[in-house]
Amino acid sequence: MTLSLRFLPLVSALTLSAFTTATHAEEITLRAISAFQPSTVFYEPFQQFADRVNENGAGIVQIEVIGGPDAMPPFEIGNALRNGVVDLANTTAVYHANLVPEGLAMTLTDLPMSELRTNGGYDLLDKIHREKAKIHWLGRLTENVPYHIYLSEELDSIDFKGLKIRSVPIYQAFFKGLGINPMQTAPGEVYTALERGTIDGYAWPATGVFDLGWQEKTKSRVDPGFYQVETGVYFSEKTWEKLSDAQREFLEQQMLDIESEAERFVALAAADIARQAEAGIVSLSLPEAEAEAFIQMSVEEGWKPVLAANPEAGPKLREMFSK
Repeated sequence: MTLSLRFLPLVSALTLSAFTTATHAEEITLRAISAFQPSTVFYEPFQQFADRVNENGAGIVQIEVIGGPDAMPPFEIGNALRNGVVDLANTTAVYHANLVPEGLAMTLTDLPMSELRTNGGYDLLDKIHREKAKIHWLGRLTENVPYHIYLSEELDSIDFKGLKIRSVPIYQAFFKGLGINPMQTAPGEVYTALERGTIDGYAWPATGVFDLGWQEKTKSRVDPGFYQVETGVYFSEKTWEKLSDAQREFLEQQMLDIESEAERFVALAAADIARQAEAGIVSLSLPEAEAEAFIQMSVEEGWKPVLAANPEAGPKLREMFSK
């Protein structure tokens, strides 16, 4: 897959400006792209990471964010990293699952990054990223935020069969198992699709609904949540290998510092759920037995594409990424 021709001016500019030398001979400036719009909840952790790098990395490394999804569509970022068009990206493995389907394990996991770094899970998934897509996974920015199904109507009872729900690859198999018709709809088109009735709802995290104004067209949220949001920092392997040991160690430490604060997302998710209630979004809670079956199906169906894509490493990933 190649980048669309309409993005060639951006590609040329990025290629010419990569590794811009700053005033200090040892310092380099890396160009970053984000899959998420500035000022949104999924951009904020990356902004923190970039700010820390720029504040602490004088004379070592700096990050310049050159744009968001308006500059490059999220599903093109994986190829941009693989080809060395950008140095690093704030994105999610969900958006480059066509290159590294095993990356979906990060959304399926119920383990913290600290444990994945000690049990070998991080090293294995990073190795797969490098081998399949020439991408280095530096680390995770977001965790402890579940996904939910949101509906444009308040239903008397929950029957998923036949519902048209906005979907992405990570929950495609799960939704089909529930009888849902998954609809691939760009985030920027969801509001209009809800307004026109093209979709009956969407799957989205506990946080971020208000960033996009979707609460205006949302009547209910299905509980419990499932999976957990993964956003991270991904490097072009070409860029990563050009960095000095000192620069790599510095960036790794900034990433670890961000990951150590992951518990803060628990409170953020709870606050957004409360805000949804205030906005009139009703919780549709599955009965206990149905909720357990719902979660179990999400896990089993979620792992199927990972295991199918990599029969050798898939079972190892599931073992390392599961409690």
